[in-house]
Amino acid sequence: MAKPKKRYVCQACGSVSSQWAGQCADCGDWNTLVEDAGGVVTPFQAKHNLQSGGRAIQLVGLDTDIALPERTGTGIAELDRALGGGFVEGSATLIGGDPGIGKSTLLLQAAAKIASRGLSVAYVSGEEAADQVRLRARRLGLGNAPVQLAAATSVRDILTTLGQGPAPALVVIDSIQTMHSDLIEGAPGTVSQVRASAGELIRFAKERGTALVLVGHVTKDGSIAGPRVLEHMVDTVLAFEGERSHQYRILRAVKNRFGGTDEIGVFAMRSEGLAEVGNPSSLFLTHRDESVTGTIVFPALEGTRPVLVEVQALTVRLASGATPRRAVVGWDSGRLAMILAVLEARCGLSFSSCEVYLNISGGYRVQDPAADLAVAAALVSALAERPVPADAIAFGEVALSGEVRPVAHGALRCREAAKLGFGRAMAPAAQADTGGLEMAGFKSLGAFVDHLLGR
Repeated sequence: MAKPKKRYVCQACGSVSSQWAGQCADCGDWNTLVEDAGGVVTPFQAKHNLQSGGRAIQLVGLDTDIALPERTGTGIAELDRALGGGFVEGSATLIGGDPGIGKSTLLLQAAAKIASRGLSVAYVSGEEAADQVRLRARRLGLGNAPVQLAAATSVRDILTTLGQGPAPALVVIDSIQTMHSDLIEGAPGTVSQVRASAGELIRFAKERGTALVLVGHVTKDGSIAGPRVLEHMVDTVLAFEGERSHQYRILRAVKNRFGGTDEIGVFAMRSEGLAEVGNPSSLFLTHRDESVTGTIVFPALEGTRPVLVEVQALTVRLASGATPRRAVVGWDSGRLAMILAVLEARCGLSFSSCEVYLNISGGYRVQDPAADLAVAAALVSALAERPVPADAIAFGEVALSGEVRPVAHGALRCREAAKLGFGRAMAPAAQADTGGLEMAGFKSLGAFVDHLLGR
């Protein structure tokens, strides 16, 4: 009989190796390879005939008339927006975020609202006792909500309990890293345990039509801990972002098989729990009665929602010979270096003797390439000490050639700015629909700089 082969699984990325090593060859992390006792494999003794012994599966066409799965609204508009309209029956949702960001609070509020409509909801905590969850519910004013609580970590016990009687409409597992399956060996939180536990819970949700929500821990770089395959197994991945020092929280849809991605829901953390923010632009705009150099408002777009944020820049002249510093908060530092290079090469401005600081107000993080023109405006305003008009917004993508390129959904951005009292927009010349704002269009970054400096 052939001797079984051992395998070692990286606890960071899930890669498998036939021998132990101090550093994972795939992700580069150190001391993460652990022997997978439950994954001992034996070499094949003979070839298998895959065309016999199976069962025929039914193939259907794209035009098949079948009923689409129904959604269960949570009663929290911002959460429903991120989900695409609510939880889908039989779906699996993974929500991750930093410790203390409000994941459990949000899910408890959603569970209470769904249960108050007469639907069955089960909340299973692997980190807290049931009494601790009840105390938090009372603090949030949800002490009378008909939510069924349990404190358990055994997947077998959880599925046995849920399988008795009608299936719940919603099941919350807090968190998947604490779950343990007795089908394989290994401690809770390991790659094999997380994968197996999630697989069993998702199979139950698909078979019984239950909406499943898994809470996931995150690593120090913000990615969800455990195997990467976990994000592929679920239908929706939500990232709960924000700083605990700030009151706002952003729920971002990273993956959604039943809706659009990059949709966001905005919440404010208060003593009574998470409150919805219907107008998120008010969180990121400061008081603008007086003109200040180095500031400009940029209409960012998150999915289908425009959010107005303030871009702030500061330049400090240094003595000759000193090394200038570049500091960025809320934007890509590499893209800032590109904008500075284009301003110097195409517009004749010099930032080589200046320290440059760039900040997106409120701790908001911008990933929209349309922010290029707004960043350039803030930098030019700070360098020349000339304020940008307080009623103006700026958006557009800047190419290395200095060309200002049009961006998507310009009219939607302008209409949101008009609602908040802005009267003019500085945008690419090819941007047709202005959404009712007075438009100043520019084909090149040089023409835009000349307009700002009054040349």
